[in-house]
Amino acid sequence: MLVACSAVLAGAKSFAAIGQWAGQAPQDTLARLGARTTTASAVRIAPSSATIRRVVQRTCPGGLADLLGCDPAGADTLAVDGKSARGSRHDTTAAAHLLAAMTSDGQTVTQLRVSDKTNEITCFAALLEPYDLTGVTITADALHTQRAHAHFLVEQKQAHCAFTVKKNQPTLYAQFSTLPWHKATAKFYDRSHGHGRLETRVVQVLTVTGLGIDFPHAAQVAKIVRHRTCVKTGKRTRETVYVLTDLTSREASPERLAVIVRSQWTIENRLPFVRDTTFAKDASKIRTGHGLENMATLRSFAINRLRAAGHANIAAGLREMSYEPFRRPLHLLALT
Repeated sequence: MLVACSAVLAGAKSFAAIGQWAGQAPQDTLARLGARTTTASAVRIAPSSATIRRVVQRTCPGGLADLLGCDPAGADTLAVDGKSARGSRHDTTAAAHLLAAMTSDGQTVTQLRVSDKTNEITCFAALLEPYDLTGVTITADALHTQRAHAHFLVEQKQAHCAFTVKKNQPTLYAQFSTLPWHKATAKFYDRSHGHGRLETRVVQVLTVTGLGIDFPHAAQVAKIVRHRTCVKTGKRTRETVYVLTDLTSREASPERLAVIVRSQWTIENRLPFVRDTTFAKDASKIRTGHGLENMATLRSFAINRLRAAGHANIAAGLREMSYEPFRRPLHLLALT
C-alpha cells in the first residue's frame, strides 16, 4: 500500500501504472518502502502488479480512508458532499457513489461508498461518527437538511451545522420565502469573478426567535441571492437559496455565514473535479472488490500531501513529483 501511495504521488492512475512504477524502482527506493528481500543475495523485490491489485481490492475501504485522511479536530468548517464515478457504471450496475468530507483548507478527512440500496442520508452519521468535531461547523447540500442530522451534530458531536434549504424541502422553503426579509438589518454583499462568470451575492440574515421555525437547534436563517452573468454570452441568471444554522448572531455574522456557505460550494472543485481532471477518475474502469473506493482514497491522499506541501495546482504538483519519481514522492511522505 505504501508503494501505491508513492506511485500515485508520482502520477500513476491505474494498477498497471503502480506496478510499472514499482518494477522500475531502484534498490534504495525499495528499501525505504520496506520491500521484501531474497534470502540469498538480499536483493529487494518489488511487488507485482497482480499483488498490488489484489491488496488494494481487498483492503477495508473505511479503514484505509480513515488512516490516510486528515484529522478534522479544530478545523473551521467541514463540507460533506457526494459524487458518482461515471466510469464505474457497467451494464445494469449503477455507478458507484462516494460520500466525502473535506476541511475548509482543502484536506480530505474521509470517504464512504454509498450502498446501491440506500442513499447519502443514511451514511451521513457513519461518515462523521469516528471524529472529534467539537466546535467544527458542518456544511452539506440540501439533501442533508434533515432533523436527525441536526440532532446528531449538535447533541452528539458538539459541532455546528449550516444546512442549505432548497425546494426538496417544500415546507421549509415555502416558510422561509415568506419571512419578513425586508426587516433584515444584517446584510452582506460579495462579488467574485471565476469559471467564466461574474457573480454577485447578497446575504440577509434573520434570527429565528419568534418566527415559528420548527427545526432542531435553529438559531438563524440566511437568504442568499446569487446574480450570475456569463462573461462569454452575457446571459444573466438569479438563484435564491436559504441556509439554516444553529450558530447565533454573535457566533456568525452575515459575512461569516457567506464564508461558511462558500466552503460547501468549493468541495466540488477541490475534490471530485481534481480527482477527475487530474487523475482521470471518471475514465477509470476499476470496478471489482474495493478497488474503486480505495483508489479514490489514494488519490485524495496524494492531493492532501501536495496541498500540505504548498501546491495550489495539483496537476503542477504531480508533474514536479514526476521529474524525480523515486525520490520526491518518498521525500513528501517523510520516508528517509
